[in-house]
Amino acid sequence: MFTGIVAAVGAITQVTPLQEGNENAGVRLTISAGDLPLKETKLGDSIAIQGACMTVVSLTDSSFDVDVSRESLNKTAGLDKPGEVNLEHALRVGDSLDGHLVSGHVDGLGTVAKFSPVGESWDLRIDVPPHLAKYLAYKGSITVNGVSLTVNSVQDDAQGGCRISINLIPHTVQVTTLKHLKPGYSVNLEVDTIARYVERMLSVQKAG
Repeated sequence: MFTGIVAAVGAITQVTPLQEGNENAGVRLTISAGDLPLKETKLGDSIAIQGACMTVVSLTDSSFDVDVSRESLNKTAGLDKPGEVNLEHALRVGDSLDGHLVSGHVDGLGTVAKFSPVGESWDLRIDVPPHLAKYLAYKGSITVNGVSLTVNSVQDDAQGGCRISINLIPHTVQVTTLKHLKPGYSVNLEVDTIARYVERMLSVQKAG
């Protein structure tokens, strides 16, 4: 589990195919950890990269490697090429839960519709696909590229999806990769775990 509070911005520095010539194979990512402390990190530990939980398979004092399956590459954005990434260690017992409970399992991709400054803050609007729209609510939680954020508004569309708006304070923009977003970019989304349980309970109750 994670909190969605990004600990550091690192960078994918190398992408190596796990099987040359096999387009269905995954890749190994070499990631510069930036300011993420690795002193207590061990092989097999989990680290969230752009919101996707990955397992450390190799480690140095300043970088680590993870293997990413083709399925994960197909269902996420930002893990297939060099570039900056949000990083967070897995939550430990006793850690402060400053964001919300995040599993690190990307539920789907959203599309940035707008990202522009408003006063000292930034207005981020994301188009959400139909299979995730039902989990989003005013003042609810959403994870975008591994960042825990609060939904300011939800506008449903005729196709069953929705557009959400999020207010980003300057600090969040400065210390995460969200600063690089532009309209048309894909983002990794994870909905609130509690919303999934509520939907499940209501569906079972309705069926009964």
